[in-house]
Amino acid sequence: MNSLQAVNAALMEAMEQDPKVLVLGEDIGDREGGGVTGATAGLSTKFGDLRVRTTPISEQAIIGAAIGAALGGYKPVAEIMLMNFTTVAMDMIFNHAAKLRFMSGGQSQVPITIRTLTGAGWQTAGQHADHLEGWFAHSAGLKVVAPSNPADYKGLLLSCIQDPDPCIFIESAGSLFIPAEVAVDQGPIPLGKARIAQEGTDVTIVTWSSQAVRCQAALPALAEAGISVELVDLRTISPWDKQAVLASAAKTGRVVIAHEAMRSFGPGAEIAATINEELFGQLKAPVRRLGAPYSPVPFSKPLEDAFLVSPEKVVETVKALMG
Repeated sequence: MNSLQAVNAALMEAMEQDPKVLVLGEDIGDREGGGVTGATAGLSTKFGDLRVRTTPISEQAIIGAAIGAALGGYKPVAEIMLMNFTTVAMDMIFNHAAKLRFMSGGQSQVPITIRTLTGAGWQTAGQHADHLEGWFAHSAGLKVVAPSNPADYKGLLLSCIQDPDPCIFIESAGSLFIPAEVAVDQGPIPLGKARIAQEGTDVTIVTWSSQAVRCQAALPALAEAGISVELVDLRTISPWDKQAVLASAAKTGRVVIAHEAMRSFGPGAEIAATINEELFGQLKAPVRRLGAPYSPVPFSKPLEDAFLVSPEKVVETVKALMG
């Protein structure tokens, strides 16, 4: 299955197992087509309109209703059609969902999952395609999840729905339509645990979401050049798997961090700083960061192609790091 089908399978399974799981968002019912990507197709027919709520075009209403339902004992999965639109409801996400458990001394839990779609490369321009995981990761109380393959989409979404804290679940367009094997009994995958997509000895690449797909595409050219790459798919941005990253960095001595989000002030800077603090003197070269330029996502196709961190850029950077 592809990742959209994996999302649908996870929602179907979670709703079958727990009547407290609700889904709400714009156009998510079967009468409206099952969401903008079809990820919720079949849910309203099976579970009814009380558990699958098509909402007005109001991100504040969607998140506000989800927070209220969560405080009332439900496990809402709120779909915000595109990640840029989460900014409309940022007060509710940042000041309420993320902080209520802390500010109530643990008496109130907010087990909401916010599914949202993003990703450049599709000419949707500057207000529809930003990767904002760094913004959310900087918000204490939120868990930020960014899968790259169908099995992880299903397993991590199941974990988000079960988690007592609010989770941001990022679906990136560059990874949605690539099919892969998913076990029939694929269950929850623990949050905060990276996946070693390939073992290697010369250099570590740390990545996530759609950028993991592009880094994977760079591996054959690097292998042909005689470079052994260890590819670490982080999967969860907050909390991120420091143990796995530091173990890989200590083994190879060289690290490239690649993400689609802007390089400036991006999550890669936090990871690079941690590696430097923990492994200073053990590295064979400075940590390199790859990310988008400090710019809104361009609409122009040639500019958008240049905006993305392509497999060719990954190959060029790793070769430069290796000397």
